[in-house]
Amino acid sequence: MPAGRPQEHDGASQSSYRRSHSPPPPPLPVEVVPAFPPPESEGEESWVWTQIKAEARRDADAEPALASFLYATVLSHPSLPRSLSFHLANKLCSSTLLSTLLYDLFLASFTAHPTLRAAVVADLLAARSRDPACVGFSQCLLNFKGFLAIQAHRVSHVLWAQQRRPLALALQSRVADVFAVDIHPAAVVGKGILLDHATGVVIGETAVIGDNVSILHHVTLGGTGKAVGDRHPKIGDGVLIGAGATILGNVKIGAGAKIGAGSLVLIDVPARNTAVGNPARLIGGRKGDAEKDEDMPGQSMDHTSFIRQWSDYII
Repeated sequence: MPAGRPQEHDGASQSSYRRSHSPPPPPLPVEVVPAFPPPESEGEESWVWTQIKAEARRDADAEPALASFLYATVLSHPSLPRSLSFHLANKLCSSTLLSTLLYDLFLASFTAHPTLRAAVVADLLAARSRDPACVGFSQCLLNFKGFLAIQAHRVSHVLWAQQRRPLALALQSRVADVFAVDIHPAAVVGKGILLDHATGVVIGETAVIGDNVSILHHVTLGGTGKAVGDRHPKIGDGVLIGAGATILGNVKIGAGAKIGAGSLVLIDVPARNTAVGNPARLIGGRKGDAEKDEDMPGQSMDHTSFIRQWSDYII
């Protein structure tokens, strides 16, 4: 018998030989929360919900004081719509507007309208990719009042369209009280929206906001007086509106435009142009197709590149 070969009749020796010469077992998979969202071709809702649960488990293990909250709000729920409905209901309930009623209302809307769920996911992805202070999807879901205000608005908009207007207005009032964000239920809001900080945002009844728009705090999309009818701004896709900006009247802000912080806009702003000042003036546009340009201000969050074009800017 060749040297070093175990005897065939010795079962214990053979077992020992296999254990000592077999490759080590593969390591157990480690659940890692990726830093960037997946390609649009993937199942985004399922993917994002998986990341939220992973983050919640991690945070519950690291901070026992939050474990009960994270279990009740995230880990005990089978889906993102149920978790979000539970969280919004508890945020917006009052002594007379019960959380159980609100939970059923939110969940029914998210269940009946897949477009609402797609918008929720797009808003989560927007916050995660555009806000450097956002360290995870769960942080946005649980703590970002701009995100929560937009999701509650989507439900109030559904109620408004269903002619359930007293309830839509009551929900708007609670959102304004709790989140300091006042969006009329009739306003049309696209997906991929970031309300960064969000405090003091006011959006009027006939306003329309496109997709992939970023709006900072204390922004007003308002009217110009007592006129009725179509009287509020129309915001194109990919627009960036800086903190404290005010846009009044039925004016159009073209796709890919940028409104500087503190500006007062009373006239149309062409696509891919920048408007700054009070009253705002245009300081030049950018070449290219706004519909195809990946570097849209609403997504790049570039607030200051216009400064070099503003010849009278002096420090």
